[in-house]
Amino acid sequence: MAEQTSPGQTRHSAPEAESPRVRPLALGGVVFAVCVLAIIGSYHAIVGLAAIIDDDYYVTLNNYIYEFDITAWGWFHLLSGIVILAAAFTLFSGRVWARAVGMTVAGLSALENFFFTPYAPVWSAIIIALDILVIWSLAMYGRPVAHKVYGAPM
Repeated sequence: MAEQTSPGQTRHSAPEAESPRVRPLALGGVVFAVCVLAIIGSYHAIVGLAAIIDDDYYVTLNNYIYEFDITAWGWFHLLSGIVILAAAFTLFSGRVWARAVGMTVAGLSALENFFFTPYAPVWSAIIIALDILVIWSLAMYGRPVAHKVYGAPM
C-alpha cells in the first residue's frame, strides 16, 4: 500500500498485522490465580508453623491409614507453602512454563490437602476447591488465542 506524503514521494506502509488478543477476563484469571496461590501458600506455611510449634495443635485420629507425625506434617506444609508462594510469583513472568508450574503446584496442593483432611476437614475442602479454581483459570488463559490462531472451537 502506498501513500502520498509529498509530490513525487511515496511512503510504503505494511498492512497492519493482526495480533492475537487476550481478553481481559483471561488476564484477570491469571491475576486471580496469583492471588489465590499466594493465599494457599500462606495457608500452608501458617499450618506448618502451627504444627511445628505445638505438636498438640492438631488432633490425631486413630486408625487413619495415612497418619504421619504432626511435626512431619508441619515441615511438609511449611516447605510446600514456600514452594507455592514462589510458584505464584513466577506467574507474573507470563511464561507458559510458569502456568504449567502453577497448575502442577495447585494439583499437588490439592493432593496434600486430601491427605490432611482428617486433621482440618473444612479448611482442606476449601483449599482443594481453590486449587481446582486455580488450575481452571490457568488452563483457560490461552484459550482465546488458540481459537484465533488455530481455529479451535471455544
